[in-house]
Amino acid sequence: MRLPRWLLLLLLMPWAAPPALAATDFDHSAWDRLLQQHVTWRRDGVASTVDYDGFAADREALRGYLGQLSALPTERFQSFPRASRLAFLINAYNAFTVELILRQEPRPDSIRDIGSIFRGPWKQRFFSLLGEERTLDELEHGMIRGNPALMDERIHFAVNCASVGCPALRPEAYTGARLNDQLDDATRRFLSDRQRNRYRDGALEVSPIFNWYESDFETAGGDLGAWLAAHGDALGLPDTVRAALRDGDLEIDFLDYDWSLNDGGGH
Repeated sequence: MRLPRWLLLLLLMPWAAPPALAATDFDHSAWDRLLQQHVTWRRDGVASTVDYDGFAADREALRGYLGQLSALPTERFQSFPRASRLAFLINAYNAFTVELILRQEPRPDSIRDIGSIFRGPWKQRFFSLLGEERTLDELEHGMIRGNPALMDERIHFAVNCASVGCPALRPEAYTGARLNDQLDDATRRFLSDRQRNRYRDGALEVSPIFNWYESDFETAGGDLGAWLAAHGDALGLPDTVRAALRDGDLEIDFLDYDWSLNDGGGH
């Protein structure tokens, strides 16, 4: 049976069967594939290691994804739902951080070895995003933390600074459709890491991330103690300790931060 000409044309049209997502989200599948290939969960899933040699071998694919990020017009970004905008910026931060590490010859032992005392790694203006040349600091503190419409304290467990002390780089891309669940999971994994957060000798010892960004957790939970108490399950806290945290009667100490590169070299 011969199909009518109008039906044949409709079937051949490029928009005949594209996902509805195309107009309201960004395709992070290239980044997702790279993460699955070159990032590995370790220590029962509370940390991850990054195969920078593997990323270097796939540099063309990484740069292709970065080029797609840089080419996104601001108008289209603004048309995305909130979750998709936040997922886009988190992925951009993590992907451009990997690119920054790969640009260094030889590869640094720590991201803090990049640049100078006057212009460290987070002040390097080495990529374009939403029509402007950007730094990692501008991306995190301006475009995410500085935007009340996007700010979510859980981003501190999602953006990765290429260091052992950082929350794990997730071996999958963040997406708008799954962002809330992914951020919840990233938070739980980080808080469950007893090398970075633990109750010991009558005090709660936590990552210095909670010191550096205390105001973000206060905004979300009233005060830092209340926020930590609300996440007592992941922290492994008994009810009496949670109550003391909520009442401000428990000492909170901040541990040292490990700035070693998160490449698994001996850590």
